[in-house]
Amino acid sequence: MNKLIRIIVTAVLLVIAVVIEKTVALPVWQMLLVYLVPYLLISYDILAETVEDVVHGEPFSEDLLMTVATVGALLIGFLPGAETQFPEAVFIMLFFQIGEMFEDYAEDKNRQSISHLMDIRPDSATVVRNGVEQTVAPEQLQVGETIIIKAGEKVPVDGVVIEGASSLNTVALTGESLPCDIAVGDEVLSGSINLSGTVKVRVAKAYADSTVSKILNLVENAQQQKSKSETFITRFARIYTPVVVAAALVVAFVPPLLSGSFATNFATWLYRALMFLIVSCPCALVVSVPLAFFGGIGKASRHGILIKGSSYMDVLSKLHTVVFDKTGTLTHGRFEVVSVHPNEIDADELLHLASHVEHYSTHPIAMSLKNAFSRECADCVVSNTEEIAGQGIRATVNGDTVCVGNARMMASIGVNCEGSHPHGTVVHVSINNRYAGYVVVSDKVKDDAAPAIDELKRLGVQRTVMLTGDHANVADAVAQQLKVDECHSQLLPADKVEHLRQCIANGSGKNFVAFVGDGINDAPVLALADVGIAMGALGSDAAIEAADVVVMDDKLEKIPLAIRIARQTVRIATQNVWFAIGVKMLVLLLAVLGVAYLWMAVVADVGVTVLAVLNAMRLLKK
Repeated sequence: MNKLIRIIVTAVLLVIAVVIEKTVALPVWQMLLVYLVPYLLISYDILAETVEDVVHGEPFSEDLLMTVATVGALLIGFLPGAETQFPEAVFIMLFFQIGEMFEDYAEDKNRQSISHLMDIRPDSATVVRNGVEQTVAPEQLQVGETIIIKAGEKVPVDGVVIEGASSLNTVALTGESLPCDIAVGDEVLSGSINLSGTVKVRVAKAYADSTVSKILNLVENAQQQKSKSETFITRFARIYTPVVVAAALVVAFVPPLLSGSFATNFATWLYRALMFLIVSCPCALVVSVPLAFFGGIGKASRHGILIKGSSYMDVLSKLHTVVFDKTGTLTHGRFEVVSVHPNEIDADELLHLASHVEHYSTHPIAMSLKNAFSRECADCVVSNTEEIAGQGIRATVNGDTVCVGNARMMASIGVNCEGSHPHGTVVHVSINNRYAGYVVVSDKVKDDAAPAIDELKRLGVQRTVMLTGDHANVADAVAQQLKVDECHSQLLPADKVEHLRQCIANGSGKNFVAFVGDGINDAPVLALADVGIAMGALGSDAAIEAADVVVMDDKLEKIPLAIRIARQTVRIATQNVWFAIGVKMLVLLLAVLGVAYLWMAVVADVGVTVLAVLNAMRLLKK
């Protein structure tokens, strides 16, 4: 607001100064004093920055270029045969500040696009100590303590609900607007907002290790990983500015000296040199390119995609191969009963027998059977339970001998279970050595897995690969269902690393490879890939540390979305670079030829900067 007021007041004073110059015949030095008032009002901060840069040994900045150009414009009228350029000097600084205001506005908008993440930072927590409720800073909470979270409050640290039920708003964490219901035993993540009932939560992690702290650190440090474009622009500006100053000095002094009439021609060439300085200011490049990448990171974060730095934007925009883990990434990572195939008994009775025999087992397949038939039967008596390693479980149910297990178990008791079975894990059941049927248990493929892979192919990803430790028949069935190009099964973690190395080696150096995993046991491959993408990994320390991109919910559709955002970001940054260079080169040529004016130089510098910033702001659109 202060800068806007300065701009308005300076514009009014500039108009007054021009009116005085046109209506009152004053000496040149007096007119300089009149124009110094608006000039100093609009430029005092830039002049101070120039002095500070020179004192700190960094003189070659855009502030120096503007200072030299405008001071030269103020003084050029004192040279023999030269016309005064007082209004131009003030106008240059005025327009430059307008450009700076647009830059500040764009940066603020980009920060606001990430500020919803900063809003997740909890201010305080209510903890129960010695039976008394106390309000403390989240950093003071200890693991194992009990905290109370009331409706409307933020969850201060990660924990587990021990009393009460409620709904949580997790939109700032996951981008998912649908509230998440919680009850006793459920995990809650810091940064969520409690919407309804009061709950008591046992602290599972200290604040420094909690989700909210990790996300804030990740976002705050995202700009440290600069893209190749940004790194190039930074290096370019350090070399470019001193070269421009030297070139301006050559333009100002060499042509007059060669003409044989230095005093007559010096004012003309000095004027062209001033234009050269203004046009050459690299602010359009230095500002708009990082601004575009910062905007892209902000846009991704609004969709629940955390990108650790703009360098990964470059990689995402050029992905050639995407490698997926299967369990927990393409599938839900939990077994479910998908079909029941009885023989001589009904389906409900078959599932009942299988679930009750497996009642005391903690194996994932046993858990899926119990979940599929959760009813307790009072007239069902299970006894003599015996687990046979590598085969299954034998038990007596209401006096009958029931075996539940794999084909080897059926073969060991002389029961024929041969036949065509669907893909998945098959659990066979026999009663008194007579075959009773089988139950198919499988890890269910996520609903958005196939559409996400199709979208990746439409975006130009050349290869999709699935790596898994599962058996070949299960893995091949999932790969066929999802239309994955390659599938490698029965892999140990070290095998996954080796396969990923081969995928990277097969590239040409520009064909980047991404690995997508659930982050729990995929840290080595996430770190090895050109870009590691962790899915639904808010609770996984390994994922946030090893991955370059964290999809904060479990939606595979966010991967093609991240690629689209990255491509849009890189495209806008590239447009800004070529637009700025093209316009500047044109006006520089006109300036040296003597057919350009100072206002054209201002447009070529500040105008291009404003347009580039506005172009970068397109990333803020939904």
